[in-house]
Formats: sequence, C-alpha cells, structure tokens
Amino acid sequence: MRAPVALRIALRELRGGIAGFRVFLACLALGVAAIAAVGSVRSAIEAGLDREAARLLGGDVELEFTYRFADAAERAWMAENAVAVSEIVDFRSMAARPGGERALVQVKAVDDAYPLIGAAVLEGGGDLAGALAGTDGLPGMVAAGLLLDRLGAGVGDVLRLGTQDFRVTGRLASEPDAAASAFAFGPRVIVRRDALAASGLLGEGTLFNSSYRLVVPEGASLAGLKAEAEGRFADRGLRWRDRREGAPGVGRFVERLGSFLVLMGLAGLAVGGVGVAAAVRSHLERKTETIAVLKTLGASGRTIYAVYLAQVAALAAVGVAAGLALGALAPFLAAPLAADRLPAPMVPAIYERALAEAAVYGALTAFVFTLWPLARVRDVRAAAIFRDVGGIERGRPAAGAMAATAALAAALVGLAARLSGEQTIALSMAAGVAGALVALWLAARAAQALARRAARAGAARGRPALRWALGAVGGPGAETAAVVMSLGLGLSVLAAVGQIDGNLRRMIAADLPERAPAFFFVDIQNDQLEAFREIAAGVPGVEEIETAPMLRGVIARVNGRPAREAVGPHWALNGDRGVTYAAAPPEGTEIVEGEWWPEDYAGPPLMSFAAGEGAEMGLRLGDEMTINVLGRELTARIASFRKVEFRSMGINFLIAVDPAALAGAPHTHIATVYAAPEAEAPLVHAVADAMANVTAVSVREGIARFGEALAGIAAATRWAAAVTLATGIVVLIGAAAAGEWRRVYETAVLKTLGAERRTILASFALRAAIVGAAAGVVAVVAGAVGGWWAVTRLLEGDFRFEPGPALAIVAAGAAASLLAGLAFAARPLAARPARTLRARG
Repeated sequence: MRAPVALRIALRELRGGIAGFRVFLACLALGVAAIAAVGSVRSAIEAGLDREAARLLGGDVELEFTYRFADAAERAWMAENAVAVSEIVDFRSMAARPGGERALVQVKAVDDAYPLIGAAVLEGGGDLAGALAGTDGLPGMVAAGLLLDRLGAGVGDVLRLGTQDFRVTGRLASEPDAAASAFAFGPRVIVRRDALAASGLLGEGTLFNSSYRLVVPEGASLAGLKAEAEGRFADRGLRWRDRREGAPGVGRFVERLGSFLVLMGLAGLAVGGVGVAAAVRSHLERKTETIAVLKTLGASGRTIYAVYLAQVAALAAVGVAAGLALGALAPFLAAPLAADRLPAPMVPAIYERALAEAAVYGALTAFVFTLWPLARVRDVRAAAIFRDVGGIERGRPAAGAMAATAALAAALVGLAARLSGEQTIALSMAAGVAGALVALWLAARAAQALARRAARAGAARGRPALRWALGAVGGPGAETAAVVMSLGLGLSVLAAVGQIDGNLRRMIAADLPERAPAFFFVDIQNDQLEAFREIAAGVPGVEEIETAPMLRGVIARVNGRPAREAVGPHWALNGDRGVTYAAAPPEGTEIVEGEWWPEDYAGPPLMSFAAGEGAEMGLRLGDEMTINVLGRELTARIASFRKVEFRSMGINFLIAVDPAALAGAPHTHIATVYAAPEAEAPLVHAVADAMANVTAVSVREGIARFGEALAGIAAATRWAAAVTLATGIVVLIGAAAAGEWRRVYETAVLKTLGAERRTILASFALRAAIVGAAAGVVAVVAGAVGGWWAVTRLLEGDFRFEPGPALAIVAAGAAASLLAGLAFAARPLAARPARTLRARG
C-alpha cells in the first residue's frame, strides 16, 4: 500500500505546479541537450562519411606509393582484382603566369578513368574530361578559384607548371575525393597525367605520391584483398585504404573531438547537478510544514521519502525528455550550416544511441545529486508544523543514501569512460570535476566563516551595507554554497580552457625558433644545386642557405621484425620519413651516443638516428633497421644517435645513412633559405624563372594555416565550456530566485529599523559580488590545476600560469553574480514591511 499512497500524494502535490522546479528542469534539460546534440551531430557526420565512403576515397580501394609509380607486378595484381583502375599523381609545384605572379599549388594529375566514382564540379557547369582536353594546342587545366583570384587570372588565361604551359579551362568548385587527398599546401589544380610529360616535374627522385583507385567486383572481400596485397607488396612501401574507412583522418578527428566535447558536456551536466540539488533542497525547505503534517498524520519517513523521490523521478523524466528533444534537433539545424565545411553531407536523423547515452547520463546525474538532500526528509520532525520549529537538517544523510549516491556516481564515471573511448581523459576529467566540487564546497564554507568574522570586525563598523552583506554571506540559510559551487564549476571549466589555450599558443610560439627560414625549396635536381645556390645568394636580403640530399623512406622492420611489432606504435612509423646521406656530420650536429662513420667509409650500410625518437622507440646502438626507399629495401645498422631539434624548422632528418648506402639512388635536394621579408618575393621569382621544376614552400604561410586549424579546435572547446558556464548561470539565477523570499523578509526588518532603500540595495550588490568573486578565485585555482594537468600530461609541455584569463574569470564571476542578485532585488525592495511581517507573524 505504501508505494501507491506515496505516488498519489506525489501526483497531488505536482498538480499545484512546478514553480520550485523550474531551475531543476532547466539545468537538467540544458545538460542533456548539450550531450545529445554533440552525440547526434557526431553520428550524423559519421553516417555521412560512411554513406559517401567510396566517393570520398575515389573507389572501393586505394593503393598509394611514395615517390614512385606502381611496377609491372603491382599493376598486374590490380588489373586481376579490379573491374576499373584509375591512376592519380599528387604533388606540390609552383603555378605561374608567364612573366607574372607565382603561387604554390597542389597538383592532381589524372587519367581518362578519373573519377571512378562521383564527379568533379566546375563553376558554371561543364565536364572535367572536356576541360582537361585543352584548347589552342595547349592542354587544359582546372584550377581553384582562390588560385586564379590570387594570380589575377581567369578562364582562358595561360598558367605554367614546370616548363609546361596550360590553358585554364575551368574554375574548380569541388572534387569528389578531396577528403582522400593529402594535406594541401596550396590551392588545387587538376591536369591530365600525360600532359606533364614535358614539364620536368616528375623526374626521378622528385617528391610525389601516386595513388591507384580500384573498383572491385561486387561481393569481393576487401579484407581478403588487403591481406593478399600487403602480403605481396607491403615491404615495398604500399599503403592500403578502402571504403570501410573512406576518410580516416576526418573520421578519427570527428570521433575524438566529439568524445571530448561529450566529456565537456558531462562537466556541464555536473554543474547542472549542483543546481538540481539546490532546487530540490529549496523545494523541500518550502515543504517543511507539509512534511510535518504528513508525519503528524502518521506517515513514516520512508513513505515521505518515496513521495519526493517519485516527484524527482517524474520531473527528471520531463527534464531529460526536454533535453533529448532539443538535442535531437541538432543534426537538422547543423546540416545546412556545415554543408560547406564537411567532405560529405551530414545525414540528419534521430540517432537513438546518442540520445540513449544522453538520457542515461541525465538520469544518473539527477539521482546522484538528489538522493543526498532527499534522504534528509526522513529527519523532519512533526514539531515543524509549528512556526519556525525544526526544518530540513543539513547534516549527513543515512549511510544507505550515501552508499547509493556513491554507487550511482561510480556508474556515471564508468559509463563515461566506457562510451567515450577516451578512458584516461574521462577518468581524469571526472576526478577533476569531483575535486573541483569538493574544493568549491570547502571554499564556500571558508568564505562563510570569513564573512562572519569580517562582519564582526572593526572594518565593518559604520558601514551597514558591508556588514549586512557579510552577515548574509555567512548566514546559515544563505545560498553561498550553491552559487560558489555552480558558478565556480562553470568558471573552472572555462578557466582551464583559457589556461590550456594560452599555454598551447605560447608553446607554439616558443617552439618557433628566433630565426626561422623564409622558404623550403624542394625538388632541386643534382645538376641544379650549384646554380640554385648562386641564384639564391645573389638576391639582396638573403642571409643563409642550407641544402641537403633528400629521399623518403618507410620504416619496414627493426631487427628483422615488423616495425610496429618491434617498437610499438610511434609517429615515425606513420607513413614515410625523410632520409638523407652525408659523409661527415653536418655543421652543428651533436652526437649523443656512438660515432659517425669515416668520410671514405664503404662497408655495410650504417645509420645515424634521431636520439629522442630512438629513445621513445627503444632503439639501441647496433640495432638493424630496414627502410623502404623508392620500392627498394635498405637495411642499415644504427651506428650513432644524434640530437635533432625539429622545432628549429631547419633541415632535420630522422634518418641519415652513409653515402655508399644510397649510391646510385635517384634523389633530389632540399634547401632552406633565410631571408628578410622584403627579399621573399624576389627570391621566389628568381628561382622560378631559372628552375621551373623547383617548388617553394613558405614557412610563414604554413604556420598561419596551422594557427587557423588550432583556432577552430579552440573555438569548439570554448563553445562547450560556454554551455557549462551557461548552466552555472542558470543555477545562479535559480539560487537568487530561491532566496528571494528571505530577502523580502530581511528587507522588511531592515526598513522597520530605519534602513534606506539604497543602503539595502548596496548590501544586495555587495553580497552578490563577494560570492561571485569567491567563485571566480576558486575557479582560477581549479582551472590552473586542470590546465597544468592537460599541458604537462597530454601535451607534454611546460605549464605557465596565464594571468590574463585568470583575471577575466574572477571579474566574470563577480559580474554574473552581481547581475543575478540585482535582477531579483526589485521585489524585496518594493515589499511593504507591515504586510510582510504580518504574514510571517
């Protein structure tokens, strides 16, 4: 009988309205909506990538080779296992108007079969094959509008690649396989592969990637084909991709960023949980007399607990449902906004898994933060029916309630770690949020104690507004704890983001050398090296020139074992790496272990490896490493480790070998040129005029593009932190609204004693600013700790406290609390003392 009775009482009370639960609903709905929105948008993006996987890749399968074309055996295997094959060559070059401007471009050279799937879109319409056929005796070129605008060129004009002129026959709007292409250093141009025969850009040793897109027979096993291809050709530098992961880089980025933002949403939900707890506590305090009446009529503590637990469960369901409804709309709202920013259109739909995940998070959070205050209703005494006797006690609840709260909290954290796929980050963030909440609670208690002492100190005498404010902050019924915890946690997340962002930007700036090269020049042929030096040195403003022979190689094996099996995952094994040779150590080389080979060495191949990376991979002197260079394997013994400072942005190679090891291997040279800003344009023109095949890569533009990408990630993180802060502000407003009735009574008493309205208003403003500033100060400390952990543990950098964001956080806390406090000051100030005191009497 107890459960039905409790349910009937709960429903009857809810019929009277949910005014006391508006903050409860808002906090829960906002937190759930944020998580549901992130999860749904991530699912919509992933669904789009999966649906368009073959188009994004350009076929069912892609085989990629570095700085070489497929040989006869590899081509025969493709022909045997595919119904259609297309060859694409991708590389960097300089596009130039004859006698005019030049710009770095990313060239895609295609064959007649391109594209196997999808279609390239030209501005104004048109067919790619027809555009590439050319006119007036020149082959055609399709170029991105950005390039044509930069060069002041248009359709019909002539642009030169290497030594070959092309007629611009179209402006490229989009290419179907853009997501499968490598990182582009410049705007895209597309030409026919055979039109480059006389350009001088694809000679032996030049830097290019060749890709072979395959359409396989229906029903063919991609896993089986991959195993067969890698078994036959993997040691020759082949890299395999297929439609099961058409845009792996984009997919991984979306997945990891989405998981991180969901965890940020959970921090916001924790802030909302503080508001939920405050709303439940405030509601129960207003229901003290009702609870006392029920006890007088014979209701047990367990029955009363069931009444309000049923109310919380019902309202939690409403809040979660509202949040899910808002979050479910996110893919439909985001799809048109993100259409131009994604390689494949989002698939707007209702994603049940994302919504279920958000619902579980919301329900667990609601009960984690409400079981504690709910448990205290059992201790309300029947004597509370008489005015101001008894009430909701603020001590610890029963052991059972504490155990249930701990179990639900552990389930919430475990679920977040499991579903996010980022266990370390999830557990660390959970520990950080829990630690921040404890620190904020302690800070709130400390602030109350200090306020009580300050109110009695001599400094407060003669300043009634300050004394009343301090007394209110330190009073037993004050909303200090709720405000400091909710606003403080939201500000803590924002402070941590500010510290991470500031330190990351500082680290990037610090990693940039005081003196960086202006350009990298690549694809310098052996017979062009001396001429290049003379040309570059002859440009006024050029300060220094460094050159080195350059090849690219894939680390295949270490001590006869597959590299990943031997040393584990490491960035050096992802793709190809720079390889050079030298008879003597280059100037500035610091050997940290072992010895360099003699200048006339002609024995078995020897290698010098980067010391830092070698230590990370567990390499030792005497280990043998096999690298695949241009499809041929070279096994060398590690004779030395040398210090390599990649952040110097000079010429740095992971691997250096003795000259005899690469004797006869086709290769080119790379050069770095240090020059004054005013010398950059003349330098590029001078080199391009004499050596059309040589490509210049601007260091400044590369840094700027990296900064833009970093800014985008930081913006997404700040938006997630803003949601957390918004939830904290909702809690802040709720706390101010919940305490309004106390301020009404307080104002009536003060007016009766002769206080002026402006003095009372000043007291309200001071108490709000004091509490907000306290939340801001604690948030700065918590944010600094969180930022330190992220910078030192995740980014492996040195942390430095950033005072600018910290001061802004303190000011924001004081301002937010002040505005919320003043917003609810009108009614207390307008209340008539006689009516208020008579109602309480």
